[in-house]
Parts: sequence; structure tokens; C-alpha cells
Amino acid sequence: MKKIIVTALVLGLSLNFSCKKKAEETATKEDFAKVHQAALTIDPHIDIREDFDAEGNDAGTETLDQIDLVKLEKGQLDIATLALFADPLRRTPENIVLARKQVDSKLTTIQDFVNKHPDKLEFVKSTKDIERIADGGKHGILLSFLNALSLGKDTSLISHYYDKGVRLFGFAHAGNNDWTDSSRPSEAYGDKPNEAGGLTAIGKQAVPILNRLGVIIDVSQLTTDALNQTLALSKAPVIASHSGVRSIVDNTRNLSDAELKAIADKGGVVHIVAFAAYLKDTAAFKEDYKKKIFEPLGLVVGKDNPKEKLDSAGYRKFKDAYKEFSRNEWKYATLNEYLNSVDHAVKLIGIDHVGFSADFNHGGGVKGYASVADGPNITQELIKRGYSEEDIKKLWGGNFLRVFKEVEKQAGKS
Repeated sequence: MKKIIVTALVLGLSLNFSCKKKAEETATKEDFAKVHQAALTIDPHIDIREDFDAEGNDAGTETLDQIDLVKLEKGQLDIATLALFADPLRRTPENIVLARKQVDSKLTTIQDFVNKHPDKLEFVKSTKDIERIADGGKHGILLSFLNALSLGKDTSLISHYYDKGVRLFGFAHAGNNDWTDSSRPSEAYGDKPNEAGGLTAIGKQAVPILNRLGVIIDVSQLTTDALNQTLALSKAPVIASHSGVRSIVDNTRNLSDAELKAIADKGGVVHIVAFAAYLKDTAAFKEDYKKKIFEPLGLVVGKDNPKEKLDSAGYRKFKDAYKEFSRNEWKYATLNEYLNSVDHAVKLIGIDHVGFSADFNHGGGVKGYASVADGPNITQELIKRGYSEEDIKKLWGGNFLRVFKEVEKQAGKS
């Protein structure tokens, strides 16, 4: 149950930044736990691996993945947003078919996972579902969509996946597609930087469709032009579900201060991603990424397309190496470094426009927040930094819920 009474001690310790020293000295683990339990906790972007809840990898038990039912229980994550994500590929009719099969396979897997555990899991399709499920002690599974490559040029598929439960939609990942330019165009897939000038005609048509359905638009991984066009076209606030801060790490994948402000000015929320490479510019990460994944197979990062360059056996080796590396990427940054990015965003655009995300199972996580089970560690560190209980509630899920309610209000309107 989320509606509990938090002790006066904790409330006194976490009211403002001036209480930081006192909180560190006198708060107990039980106090931290009560604040965490009182918050509605939502992660708007978690991936699942191809073998999620497969034979030999039962997600109802403790697994090597960063999310499973055991970790959900331990970390008390109320709402986990699982992405129907398609791998970036060159835009061909054959690859679009492959991408859609990947999306549909993940959808079936997630449906099976929820159906196996009806006493603990339930799908989320509305803000009322979020509040009811959290208050009832279950964990909600919200479906998101990422990378419109799998949709080809067919905007009618937005409604198809809405009917399946998708309530959060991201146009792009690494690589341009028929809907938008990506902030990370891929030479290996034949992309040109800013080739469409932002959103394509299809992408621009999609924005009002998503508004009418009541789907949250996710602007993570868009170019600046595509992001600004989305903000101009959308009649509802948007979110960035898993983005970093570009003034801390200068990577096109991260958001500039101007982009952060633009999202906030629209009433939206930027969820700072706990992904080491976007939290600190580390040479060790880049070197290990090359040496452990690409170089053993004779590949050059950013130039070679593994699927096209390798035979089937080699591509399996590539996928296995990437999977193993991504399971350990959390070791390259710390929870303290993650929260430094959160602090920057809060100071720049305000507490009402910032949230958390992990990008678990796709490289996300940091030391101290290496899986869903470690969620309470964030709350503990926020209290030590002087964040109030009310602020913590906003960051963990309150801001996301507010945006979702605004999106729902826009649903059905022209």
C-alpha cells in the first residue's frame, strides 16, 4: 500500500537542503524505507532481452537480468514500463518485417509474463490503473514502443499497438527511420545526419494521432529539429523517457540545456537515464566496448553493420558479446554520478519536470543502482542530499503521472 504515514522524524530530516547533515547522522534504514514505500515509483523505460521469461530464464524467479518478479518485489517498483523495442537495422522491406516480428515476439513474452502472475502483476492502460494497482500492492506493467522502423510507413499501426496496450511511444533509437531522424544516425545502416530535417511527413502525421489516442509521446533519441517539431505539433506535454544531460557528457544522445528547458516549458518531464556512458565521459568504457564486442570479430564501431558483415555464427557471437557487456555496464559509473545529473536537471528546469529511468537490460544501471532491486538506494541518497519527501515523490512517479493525466485529457480531441 502506498498511502502510509511517514514518521515525523523522516519528514523533519528531508524537508530541505539545510537538513542534509542531520539526515546523514540520524536517519535509519527503516526511515528511508518508509519514504520509499510512500512514493509512487515508476520507471518509464526498461528493455527486455530476447530470452526474457524463456525456458531456462524464468522471470518469475531471480535471474541474471536486471528486472524480474523477485527484483520488482525487492525494489518496490510500482510501475515498470517495458519497451517493445526493435533493433536498429538498415531500412529495407525485409528488415521492417524482421523488426515487427521482434516487437510482436516481445509483446507476447510480456503478456505471458503478466498472465502467469495475476496475483502480483497487471497491465496498466490509464492513470486510474496506475493509482489502483499501486494502492493495491501489485506491480503494474506499462507498455511502451520504441523505434518506428518496425512500422514501415503505416501510421494505422499506432492504433493497432494502442489496442494492445501501448501508452508510451518513442519514434527513434540509433538510426534514422521513415518517421524521423535519430540523434545517432548510423553510417553502418546508410544514414545521413539530419537527412529529413527532423520529423518526416509520416512522423508529423503521427503526432496528432498519438494525441487523440491519449498516448504519451517520448522524445528521447530525437534530433533537436525533430524534438522541437514534436513540441510544436503536440497539444499535450511530452516526456523524454531515458535521456542524459549534454552539458555533462557532450553526446548527441543527450539533451542540451535548451532542449531540457523546451520540454519543461511544454509541461513535460525529462527522465534522467542511469546509463554510464551518458553520465561520465570515460575512456575505459569506450575502450572496453571496442575490445570486448567489436574488435574480436574484426568490426569497426560505428562503421560496420554486424548483421550485414558477419555470417550467422559470427552474428550470434556478436549478440552474445554485447549481451555480456551490457550486463556489466553499470560498473562504469556510480549512483552519486547519476544523481549529479539529476541535480543538474532539477536546478535547471525545476523539480516538477525531472524523473528517473534506468534503461535496464540495454546497458543501463550504475554502481548502487544495478537492477530494479536497488531502487530504494536512490531514495536513501536523495534524502541525504536534502530532497524533501514531496520532491522524492515527484521525481519517482508523480511528475510522470501528471503528464499522463494531461495526455489523457487531450485524448479524443481533434
